[in-house]
Amino acid sequence: MQMKCFFIIFLLSSLLSKYALADVVVGQPAPSVEGKLIGGEAYSLSAQKGKVVLINFWASWCEPCREEMPQIQDFLQKNKSKGFEVLAINLDKSTGLEAAKRIMSNYSFEFAVKADMHYSGLGYVWRLPSTFIIDQKGIVRKNGNTGNPQVSTQLLEEIINPLLISQ
Repeated sequence: MQMKCFFIIFLLSSLLSKYALADVVVGQPAPSVEGKLIGGEAYSLSAQKGKVVLINFWASWCEPCREEMPQIQDFLQKNKSKGFEVLAINLDKSTGLEAAKRIMSNYSFEFAVKADMHYSGLGYVWRLPSTFIIDQKGIVRKNGNTGNPQVSTQLLEEIINPLLISQ
């Protein structure tokens, strides 16, 4: 019985790893991310070429998600004119969407909900927060499924500043 349980756990963790990491590789083209923003506007990552895009997966009940948002907002305010954008995809169930909308009213991110977005090429988002960074040419610079799940001002500066247009 113990060996059977171990095998099942091993099999499930192997499958989760396969789907969690998908084919997202830093230095390679980003997969398709598209859908509808909360206001009804269409969104496509491929239409953002020329901009550095931070895609942040979050939920209203996730304390680390809420802790990092002010830092992302500050970085966005300082760097939007240099071609930096943020897409926040909320993973709350429908019962949490009102709380998510209240939180997002404090930020100037592009905002979408999971049900309205197609991002399967990024893999199974299994932890929150989870942040991907895509450069102006559509190349992945941070894979949200690996490394530290939370972003900081220091990490944003280290990864994004070298990519931004000087103005």
